Amino acid sequence: MSEAGMTDTGLTDPGIRLLLADDHPIVRAGLRAVLETEADLIVVDEAATAEAAVERAAVGDIDVVLMDLQFGKGMGGAEATAQITARHDAPRVLIVTTYDSDADTLPAIEAGATGYLLKDAPPEDLVAAVRTAAAGRTTLAPTVADRLMNRLRLPSTALTRRETEVLGLVADGLSNSAIAGNLHLTEGTVKSHLARIFVKLDVDSRTAAVAAATSLGIIRR
Repeated sequence: MSEAGMTDTGLTDPGIRLLLADDHPIVRAGLRAVLETEADLIVVDEAATAEAAVERAAVGDIDVVLMDLQFGKGMGGAEATAQITARHDAPRVLIVTTYDSDADTLPAIEAGATGYLLKDAPPEDLVAAVRTAAAGRTTLAPTVADRLMNRLRLPSTALTRRETEVLGLVADGLSNSAIAGNLHLTEGTVKSHLARIFVKLDVDSRTAAVAAATSLGIIRR
């Protein structure tokens, strides 16, 4: 783009059109305040639920969706991301959240998120991440990037997404039978997952596994 917001064809560039998806009005207001200081970033609309974000993103006038992960009841941000990115010519999705555990990051990235940023990131990092996402490139919060690299370096010790789900439910206090029902598995399969988790984390109990996974950032603190 040349100066004064004009493209090489002489037409005015509309800029990067944004949808803010977060269930907290104050957070949306804060994001808007930061983003609208940039001439090329345009906040087109806001969504207070994941369902509303999916519907609004489908209209076709959004380039990047800034998506939270937790929306209280109903659909979560990862599921919304999957639905948004599954469409033809879908907008990019940049996750902006407070959570950086593997239990949060892996589902979001697998769902098709282009980037993953934490809400305590400096304003300039947020702006840069939006522009990077709009260009189809990836931006990851440093803690998220570090853990993903560690998973690649030591794949034999990294928990799978299913193992992370199982351990998260263990941390919530669920029994093996309850976990099996929640994840639609047999109780024997849950026990097998736990056995592999114990080996990977070098522990010998459910309590120790939860403590180790929490300290490593695998499940949420």
